[in-house]
Amino acid sequence: MTDLTPAEAKAIAGEAWLYAFAPVALYNTMYAQAIDAASPSYVGGFNAFRHYDRLATPDDTDIVTPNNDTPYSWAWLDLRAEPMVLSLPAVPERYYVNQWFDLYTHNFAYTGVRTTGRAAGTYMFVGPDWQGETPAGITKVFRAETWIIGTLTRTGVDGADDIPAMKAVQAQYRLQPLSAFAGTVAPAPAAMPAWPVWDEARAKGLGFIAYLNALLPFMPVVPSEAGMFERFAKIGIGAGLAFDETALNPALRDAMLAGISDAAAAFQAKAAKETSSAAMFGSRAELGADYIYQRSCGAALGILANTKEEAFYASQQTEPDGTVLNGAHNWTMRFVPGQWPPVNEFWSITMYTLPQRFLVPNAINRYSIGDRTPGLKADPDGGLTLYLQAESPGADKESNWLPTPKGPFFFAARFYGPKAETLDGRWTLPKLVKGD
Repeated sequence: MTDLTPAEAKAIAGEAWLYAFAPVALYNTMYAQAIDAASPSYVGGFNAFRHYDRLATPDDTDIVTPNNDTPYSWAWLDLRAEPMVLSLPAVPERYYVNQWFDLYTHNFAYTGVRTTGRAAGTYMFVGPDWQGETPAGITKVFRAETWIIGTLTRTGVDGADDIPAMKAVQAQYRLQPLSAFAGTVAPAPAAMPAWPVWDEARAKGLGFIAYLNALLPFMPVVPSEAGMFERFAKIGIGAGLAFDETALNPALRDAMLAGISDAAAAFQAKAAKETSSAAMFGSRAELGADYIYQRSCGAALGILANTKEEAFYASQQTEPDGTVLNGAHNWTMRFVPGQWPPVNEFWSITMYTLPQRFLVPNAINRYSIGDRTPGLKADPDGGLTLYLQAESPGADKESNWLPTPKGPFFFAARFYGPKAETLDGRWTLPKLVKGD
């Protein structure tokens, strides 16, 4: 870094911080689930499913903005030694989706009802430059950009009484190495690195570089980013490199911290104005030219959400004057007659605390509301009014009540199997109306 000026170091650090935002946020989840055996979120390491067989509660903090519609199944796959094979059962009626993401948080593949149908199938996941033969019996091959990938699998459940039947479907999602599927000799396992312990405070500062460097051996540089990584190398970013911010020249260190601070402020100001997730989740190609911002924004608002064709997400983060929504006031959301959410599957609105973005403890243990909520009442004219507030709106309205915290809140509306009018903007989520 001896040839860098403070201005250059500041600019590169800000650029690198935004680039790394989503992968480093994902590392937090991966570390807890696949690396730290002492974590309550641990799924058992790599190449195995862990199924959750209950609806989410405020105690679930694995991931921000968890949904309360489809219990999760998690798996992290290490594809370095050999590909992994996923076998799926025939599922005649129930909704399910296997969302597959890489270390960038790009949704690079989907299996499930919408994309591969309800018939049984067998799918192979391979790393960036795998060149082997595809054995008989494989329905489709998916190639990832990174050597480690994951799935956030969602299986629909229609209330607590439906959980045993939902568990029976989860139990039929099967992962196995290619050698086990094909009956061949297994290759030697790939050595695991010494993963850095997750530290939230460290990740928010220059320590993000250490986490990015730990991930980069599993993320081959794509040609379009080669020039970017030449710049990043000037501040110590590179696959597997050690990074010690205490060894930096003080002037460069201060400049890099200023670059991170400026980049974070600019990013947060822009992201706070977003009201739709339509452009934030998808493959690298689907995210478009501004893919780094889009995936970063997605990671900030709710990491690992679905691509819009699978599930469309919408929210309202502030009042018209920019004030954060607050449960000190009572709010209503009204769908006018004929304008209920247009979906092929189902829809819900889930409430979260701020700044944590976890589910909200409340007296009726209701964390989301939607078309599957028992007792939901239409208005006399055929519309639908929802009550978002901290205290009960009254016994006659509690069927339509989604409790908020007493302070700042955030909500996420989810539309599973969204229809065309949702995706093309002909239908939009109604704005909240502020009461007393």
